[in-house]
Amino acid sequence: MACGQTQEPLPQVLETWKQQIADTEAAFAKMAKEEGMNKAFVAYAAEDAVLMRNNQLIESKQGIADFMQNQTSKGLAWKPEFIEVSKSGDLGYTFGYYTFSYEDAEGNPAEAKGVFHTVWKRQEDGSWKFVWD
Repeated sequence: MACGQTQEPLPQVLETWKQQIADTEAAFAKMAKEEGMNKAFVAYAAEDAVLMRNNQLIESKQGIADFMQNQTSKGLAWKPEFIEVSKSGDLGYTFGYYTFSYEDAEGNPAEAKGVFHTVWKRQEDGSWKFVWD
């Protein structure tokens, strides 16, 4: 191997990292369903995470906590359709479909559907936290 070249990770390593992200995303979705969006989004946010909501950027884990404080809904469900991870294993991303069930202003059941995408970053302890949602 020439100087400056790095060895490609084995396919099994890439699949392991993808599975870690899939497991993290599943735990994130489960927490949102069981404990509420506010707790889940704070628990899975990196310190430098950013959300884009209503065309506004919410920056930092504390900013997300403040923004999500009253968003206690348990009606958000999602599952990634696609997962990719960088060859270095420090970043990954997912995308797929979500469904948000809620009561409208008249108290009737309502549902919103859409597409999500999340960028995940491996933390120093080896866990994955989102940096963009």
